[in-house]
Amino acid sequence: MTLAQPAPPPHGAESRAADPRAALARMRALATSLLVVMALVFVAASAAEARWPWLAWVRAFAEAATVGAVADWFAVTALFRRPLGLPIPHTAVIPRNKDRIGEGLGRFIADNFLTARVLDGQVRKLDAAGWGAAWLAEPGRADALARRLAPAIPALLRAIPRETREQLLGAIALAAIRAVPAGPAAARVIDLAWRDGRAQPMLDGLLDGAAGYLASHEDFVREKVSEQSFKWLPKWVDRIIADRLTQGLIKAAEEMRAPDHPWRLELANAVQGFAQRLDHDPELMAQADALKLRLLTHPALLAEINAAWARVEARMLQDPAAANAAIAERLTEWLKALGAWLARDVAVQRRLNDTARLIALRLIAPRRHDIGRFVAGVVAGWETRDTVERLELQFGRDLQYIRLNGTIVGGLVGLALYAVSRVVGWG
Repeated sequence: MTLAQPAPPPHGAESRAADPRAALARMRALATSLLVVMALVFVAASAAEARWPWLAWVRAFAEAATVGAVADWFAVTALFRRPLGLPIPHTAVIPRNKDRIGEGLGRFIADNFLTARVLDGQVRKLDAAGWGAAWLAEPGRADALARRLAPAIPALLRAIPRETREQLLGAIALAAIRAVPAGPAAARVIDLAWRDGRAQPMLDGLLDGAAGYLASHEDFVREKVSEQSFKWLPKWVDRIIADRLTQGLIKAAEEMRAPDHPWRLELANAVQGFAQRLDHDPELMAQADALKLRLLTHPALLAEINAAWARVEARMLQDPAAANAAIAERLTEWLKALGAWLARDVAVQRRLNDTARLIALRLIAPRRHDIGRFVAGVVAGWETRDTVERLELQFGRDLQYIRLNGTIVGGLVGLALYAVSRVVGWG
C-alpha cells in the first residue's frame, strides 16, 4: 500500500482556469470520506469479528486509521479555525497569531534573503543583463512588451499638467544631451561616416554642385575678375582669364572625384586628424562642450523641442489608436536594439550587473529590516478572514493530503501493533 501523493500539476488552459476553491473542496471531501469509510469498516469489523475472527486484522487497521484521520483532521482544522466551533485552547492558530506570523515572516525575509552576503551572491548568479538580453531576444517578447507599454505612455503624459510636462520633457532631452560628451561623440560620428564611405557620396555631390554653380555663373566670375584686374587691361583679356579660371576650377572639381586624388587624400587625412583631436585634445573637447551648451541653452532650441512635442501630442489626441501603434512599433525597435546590444557587448553586461549588485548592496541590504517591517505591516493590514482564506487556498490541498496519509499511516501502525501483540501473546 502506498501513501497518497499530491497529484502532479495539471496542464493546459482548462487546468489553469480551475477554481482553487473547488479543488480544495474536492480534496477535503476525499479526506473526510476516507475517514468515514474507515469508521464504518471499524464498526462492521467489530460487529462481525466473533463470526469471522480474521476480521480482527481489519478492525485493527480501521481502528488505528480512524484515530489517525481524526487526529490529522483536528490538527489541520486547528490551524485555520476552531474545530466544530469549540473553544479548545491553541486552536485557530493562524487567526489568533496573524500579526505575529507577519512579524516573523518579515524577520525571516530580512535575516535570510536580504543580508548583504546573500544579496551579493544571488545577484552575482542572476546575471540580470544577460537574462534581459536573452528575454528580449525571444520571438515576440519585445513586441508584446512594447504593446503593453505603448498605451500607458500617452496616458501618463496626459496626467501631468501641460506646463510641467513641457518642462519635464525639455529637461529630460537636455539632460540626455548634456550627459554625452560632445567631442568624443562628434569624433565617432565623423570617423564612422568617413571610414565607412558614407561621406563620399556627399563629397561627390558637393563637387558636382560646385562645378555646376561655376558653369552656370560664368558672368558673375567674369565680373569679379574684371573688378580685380588692372584698368588698362582690355575686357577681352579679362574674359579669357575668367573663362580659364572657371574651366580650371570645374576641371579640378571633376578630377577630385577620383578616390586617389591627392587633394581628396589630404582632405581625408585632415578629417581623420580632426576627429582624433576631438576625441583626445582636452582644449578642443572643452570647446566642443562649450559650443554644445550654448546651443542647448538657446531659446530657439527649447522652443523647437516644445513645438515638436506639441505636434506629437496633437497627433496622439487626434488618433489614439494610431498613436499607440506608432509608439509600440518604435518601442519594439528600441527594445530589440537594446537586447541585441546587451547580447553582444559583454563589457556593458558586466557594468550593468555590477550596478545591479551595488544597488542591492547599498539600497536593499541597509534597509532590510525596514522591508521586513513593511511585510509585517502588509500582513497586519489584511483582514483575518481574508488571510485565512488566502493561506488555506494556497496550502489547503497539501494539508488534505496530510490527512489522507495520516489515515493510511495510522492504519498501518495499528496493524503492525496488532501483529506484535499477537506474536508476544498480548491479544
